[in-house]
Amino acid sequence: MFQNCYRAVGLLGRLVAADYNSVRKPVAFMSPKPHLFVTSQRYKHQQLDYSRYPKLIEEELEETFTRGSGPGGQATNKTSNCVLLRHIPTNIIVKCHIHRSAHKNRQEARKILLDKLDAHFNGEFSIQAQLKAIEGKKSAERKRRQHKLQEMKQKWKEREQQETVDNKTTDNN
Repeated sequence: MFQNCYRAVGLLGRLVAADYNSVRKPVAFMSPKPHLFVTSQRYKHQQLDYSRYPKLIEEELEETFTRGSGPGGQATNKTSNCVLLRHIPTNIIVKCHIHRSAHKNRQEARKILLDKLDAHFNGEFSIQAQLKAIEGKKSAERKRRQHKLQEMKQKWKEREQQETVDNKTTDNN
């Protein structure tokens, strides 16, 4: 998955993948092993509000394993690694068959269920809605800057045309 990457434990104790080609100068310090760079992990979305994010209670979940479908042939037809996860109070059902292993599918199904519960309970205050709002603001700012640049170019062209017309009239006189 990571080509030309080295994994290192970051300053916050999390596993960080650092690309050896792009990280020529280490951000924090060099580890005792020369091939590992220790870098600090940046948080992309610091303004997100996770205070309303739901927590899963295992007693409220009903989990079943079924056979998956799709490409994969005998590997998917004979193994029951597709996870069906049902949240009993809301009756939200999630089916996950992304990975080959049932353990990874269980983890993915829980993540997907948390996102769906967040959208169900919090609506416009859900994490996905917050990300969409941030992206909308970025897009609007990008459009505003582009429009401003186009106006400046248009004014510059008008000035240049006016100067050429003025120069031609002074040369003729």
